[in-house]
Amino acid sequence: MHQNPEIPVTLTINSTSYTVNLEPRVTLLDVLRDRLGWTGSKKGCDHGQCGACTVLIDGERIYACLALAIMQDGKTITTIEGLGNPDQLHPVQTAFVENDGFQCGYCTPGQICASVALLDEIQQGSVSAITPDLNSPPQLETISEAEIRERLSGNLCRCSAYNGIVAAVQQAAGQTPPSPAAEILVEDASE
Repeated sequence: MHQNPEIPVTLTINSTSYTVNLEPRVTLLDVLRDRLGWTGSKKGCDHGQCGACTVLIDGERIYACLALAIMQDGKTITTIEGLGNPDQLHPVQTAFVENDGFQCGYCTPGQICASVALLDEIQQGSVSAITPDLNSPPQLETISEAEIRERLSGNLCRCSAYNGIVAAVQQAAGQTPPSPAAEILVEDASE
């Protein structure tokens, strides 16, 4: 059986440069997790359907399970570990904590990376499929819940923590997220 030759590839991950010999068909996610120990990005579906593996490549979000590692040679890769640290979280990480933007936490690294990219896209004037006026892109101060949900639609949360995720993005964008208590309806058990 013929084995693919390994090719030297230089990957810059979270400001650290690594040169690794890789088969051409290995994914970025497998290199991150199995070869280099960056395990924050999760392998959910391994088919680009859940977003748990979302990382930033030169500031743009991608599914690491679909990206060939050799194609990232010379690019800047940021994983969840590169956004902040336990002593100083990234503002989006802080917003996720403060708004309960997670339950089991498995999808959270991908959700946070996608949210960081979402906020950068808004700042750059990028529109989405549901932006009402293509000549007037949304602003951070006014981005709607629907716009946030659309822009994060490639990231699934199987625990359904979506309200907390949206609130976290709103907070990170400088908005005042709705109070979680406002979303809870309590039935009177005495009736």
